[in-house]
Amino acid sequence: MNTGVIKGLLIPFIGTTAGSAMVFFLRKAISESIQRLLTGFAAGVMVAASFFSLLGPAIERADGMGRLAFVPASVGFMIGIGFLLLLDRITPHMHMDSVEEGPASGLKRTTKLILAVTIHNIPEGMAVGVVLAGFLYGHSGITAASALALSLGIAIQNFPEGAIVSMPLRAEGIGRMKTFMYGTLSGAVEPVAGIITIAAAGLVVPVLPYLLGFAAGAMIYVVVEELIPEMSEGEHSNIGTVSFSLGFVVMMILDVALG
Repeated sequence: MNTGVIKGLLIPFIGTTAGSAMVFFLRKAISESIQRLLTGFAAGVMVAASFFSLLGPAIERADGMGRLAFVPASVGFMIGIGFLLLLDRITPHMHMDSVEEGPASGLKRTTKLILAVTIHNIPEGMAVGVVLAGFLYGHSGITAASALALSLGIAIQNFPEGAIVSMPLRAEGIGRMKTFMYGTLSGAVEPVAGIITIAAAGLVVPVLPYLLGFAAGAMIYVVVEELIPEMSEGEHSNIGTVSFSLGFVVMMILDVALG
């Protein structure tokens, strides 16, 4: 596999690992205000990535359809929403805004929290994979720089996500090394999802616009279902709104400047 592609797949995973490593430097759980700030930033990055790195190229790729160029992006987007909705229903996990609540029923609370973050990471890995596939298979609207921009953007938002999953586990008394491993493993699904997506796009290149829309829909589902409610919870939710805006702008700058 192309060295640049391997780097693109690993950069987001490194972001999650670095965030999980915060358990070695912070003694206490992340405060609610900081968690809202980090969640809002991650949501902003994901929304901007969905528009600038996924839906835009999907529509551009289908420009041969004329006024119907929106169809692949729209169909893929709704399928992505439906896929995450199904995954959310059939996978026993905790919603991120319930990490401070009492013990969860059924599976251990720790396992459900890790599953929640793992579900979040699937669409992110697919997003990186489909953009890298577009670069590999010669889509003129996707350059190596734009693929790198998306990888860096996802890595930036994965850093707070890694901390958000690892710090609550540490607060429950789990050892630092074990907590770090849990946080790191939750991000391991990203390069796997990316590789699968690249392989699927390689088998059926014309489906690339649908895959771009699919990844965008899956990411937006995570933002609307999980991140926005968490960043807006409680008093002084303005911090979540401001950090959302900052995350959006950072991802937009990355995409335009590097793309």
